[in-house]
Amino acid sequence: MRFPPTLGSGECNVAYKAYVAAGGHSAYATTFYSRVVDLYIICGTKLNAPSQKAAEEMALRGCQAGLSKWKVKTASGGCAISASK
Repeated sequence: MRFPPTLGSGECNVAYKAYVAAGGHSAYATTFYSRVVDLYIICGTKLNAPSQKAAEEMALRGCQAGLSKWKVKTASGGCAISASK
C-alpha cells in the first residue's frame, strides 16, 4: 500500500475489492482526492498480470484513460499507484 485509496460507493470501490481478492500480481491506481477541490475519483486496475511492473503500468494506463475519457483535471495532477502486489 503506497497511500490509502479513497473509496466511494461506485465502480472504484468495486475495483478495489477485486484487487484485494485477486491472487496474482495486481495493481490499483487512482487519482488523489481532495474534498475541497475534486468531486470525483477515477481509478484503474489490472488483476493477475504476468508481473508486478506490468500490473502497475496497465493500472496507470487505465486510470489515465479515464482522465482523458471524462476530460477532467484533478488538483493533484493525475493518477498514481495506490496499492500493488
